[in-house]
Amino acid sequence: MESDPLVTVICLCYNHEAFVIKTIDSVLNQTYKNIEIILIDDFSTDMSVNVIEKYLLEKSVSINFIKNTTNLGLTKTFNKAVTYAKGSFLIDLACDDVLLPDCIERQIQTYNESNISETAIVFGNAVNISEEGNFLSYFFEVDENKFVNDKVLHHTSYTTILNSGKTFCSVSAMLNRQIFDILGGYDENLAFEDLDYWLRASRKYNIVFIDRPLICKRRVINSQGSQFHIKSSFSDKMDHSNLLILKKALKMNRNSEEHKNLLKRVNYSLDKSLHAYKWGIAFQYALLKIKCHYKIWNA
Repeated sequence: MESDPLVTVICLCYNHEAFVIKTIDSVLNQTYKNIEIILIDDFSTDMSVNVIEKYLLEKSVSINFIKNTTNLGLTKTFNKAVTYAKGSFLIDLACDDVLLPDCIERQIQTYNESNISETAIVFGNAVNISEEGNFLSYFFEVDENKFVNDKVLHHTSYTTILNSGKTFCSVSAMLNRQIFDILGGYDENLAFEDLDYWLRASRKYNIVFIDRPLICKRRVINSQGSQFHIKSSFSDKMDHSNLLILKKALKMNRNSEEHKNLLKRVNYSLDKSLHAYKWGIAFQYALLKIKCHYKIWNA
């Protein structure tokens, strides 16, 4: 691989008027310079487009700004942006998050030290910040030297990702474009992308962990992650997507350990659905639970 390959940072904007400029600036201020920025707005209902267009008029920066004429959702919007990308590597950056200055430099260095053709993803830790930008915590707990306490992260695999709990950090990831294309990109039938893509990628390829914080993840009210297992039309889409992902995982599993790890996720989702009185999706999780037990017994 060339020492300084082109990296495409795809900035996904949806109602991020308060944060989008800080996100763009964090990409422009990277210590690594061979970067292409694609900024795509998914038909925001706030003033995001106006804020971005004003910024682009005032600043002499090269940014490909794409405006969706309808709301496509995260997976379709990212895949659409990728069709314009020229980089060998991709970063999926929400426009309320902020890259730390050496993020891309560390990621490219890690790819250079890895078997690139067999490495789908490199990722690191993240700093959780408030809407105002104040420190809250680390995504993965760290010691006094800011190294993660959970050393299993250094051996991230399909099995560890499938296991319930905090086992990967998609916001700090850089994706190998060639492998992304081979895998068919994000599944556009889903309302969220990360668990499904990481499972599919880790089934065939390597994932490498960088034991340093790479990004600041902004915790905002009504974030996508907060929408699971509550009563709303969007949460129903999230729950349905989660069910589809777990069903796909059952087909990808190869042994009893993987079935048991999947069962943990199914039990967690079933419990949350029951507590939210979402009987329909709970019934579907219960059926999947039975299938998991059958696979475990016959593995």
